Amino acid sequence: MTERSPQSAPSTAVLTPPRVLTVAGSDSGGGAGIQADLKTMMAMGVHGMSVIAAVTAQNSLGVQGYWELPPEAVRAQLDSVLGDIGAQAVKTGMLASPVLVETVADALGPYDAPLVVDPVGVSKHGNSLLAPEAVETMRTRLLPVATVVTPNLWEVEQLTSVKVEDEDGLRRAADAVLELGPAWALIKGGHLPGDPVDLLTDGTEEFRFAAERLDNRHTHGTGCTLASAIASRLAVGDDVPSAVGKAKEYVTGAIARGFPLGGGIGPVDHAWRWR
Repeated sequence: MTERSPQSAPSTAVLTPPRVLTVAGSDSGGGAGIQADLKTMMAMGVHGMSVIAAVTAQNSLGVQGYWELPPEAVRAQLDSVLGDIGAQAVKTGMLASPVLVETVADALGPYDAPLVVDPVGVSKHGNSLLAPEAVETMRTRLLPVATVVTPNLWEVEQLTSVKVEDEDGLRRAADAVLELGPAWALIKGGHLPGDPVDLLTDGTEEFRFAAERLDNRHTHGTGCTLASAIASRLAVGDDVPSAVGKAKEYVTGAIARGFPLGGGIGPVDHAWRWR
């Protein structure tokens, strides 16, 4: 038998996947926040890293409490990860207070990577996760450095005072968000009646992403999952419209397979493509 030469042996080179950083709150129930972000990043084939800005006591019934980390702890995490490992994209979620929004904006503003901002204002159960005094800081410090902002309709109203009542109002909402400085606005229309439509625009180009309304109440973590999926696709080199389209496809499948957990609203299934 002829021995295989070393030159013909299979390659054992290990390639480092694209890296994506999430800056958000921890969800003890595992359905949203940091936990949803990291699960999504794994599913999208990138290496997820985390900066924890707040810790929540949370389950399927709601948020029982949250505690912010000191700003110096958040900044130290950011400097540690970005100074050594680096990231091809960054996603932000729950930031809770003005000082944390400022801390994150100071670190990420000069950083050369796409930034997806999910301006988390309330939880799926209606619990407030952003102090009222932090809204202005979000408007003036973080949104101007964002590549994509992904508000739902309640968050649009919180940020811009624009109230959307039908699909025709999505573009008006997007224009109001764009006035705050991000490159792209993705307005999520899932709270409107009928089949959900999301509108993406940079003020010139416009894209609409439609999906059927799924009969499943277990939708905890949808916003975190969508924003993290967008960041993951940007990290692998997609342009913004392509990244949003692929992220929308992924989150729609995750919602379809959302499962019951505890006595309330269960999470979407981040591993639906594997099961």
